[in-house]
Amino acid sequence: MAEWVSTPAGRHLRGRVTANTAPEVALRKALHALGARFRLHAKLGPGCTADIVLPKRGIAVFVDGDFWHSCPVHGRQKPFAGPNAALWAAKIERTRERDRRSSQVAENGERRDRGGAGRARRQVAASRAIARDPRPVVARMLGLRNTRAASAEVRST
Repeated sequence: MAEWVSTPAGRHLRGRVTANTAPEVALRKALHALGARFRLHAKLGPGCTADIVLPKRGIAVFVDGDFWHSCPVHGRQKPFAGPNAALWAAKIERTRERDRRSSQVAENGERRDRGGAGRARRQVAASRAIARDPRPVVARMLGLRNTRAASAEVRST
């Protein structure tokens, strides 16, 4: 396998945060404000760790960034270039495959003993939508009609 070549264009990626990102924290605050309780970074199966799990509701949430998870609208539109092009393409394809596997693991409940999710719906929360306003994302995720009535509805379940 080819080795990564350090380039000036890629320096900003070194040390990239993978947990407790700003969109994750905003989503957690919005969930908590509505009374929802959750577990963080629960391992659902091999290579499948949900960012947030709502065990009572059977929801496993994955906060996906546009670039890393190949958003067809906001993700990278051009092929990779430069000395690491093939490695980047392979990395993005591995992420896509991991997303497919995590959907299967969450829906099949392969690891009921981990994270309290059991069988769960895999909810993807796009970091772009969370950055704008996490409340509609949370309302949609929890199946609530509007965010005003959400507080009472969430606390009753």
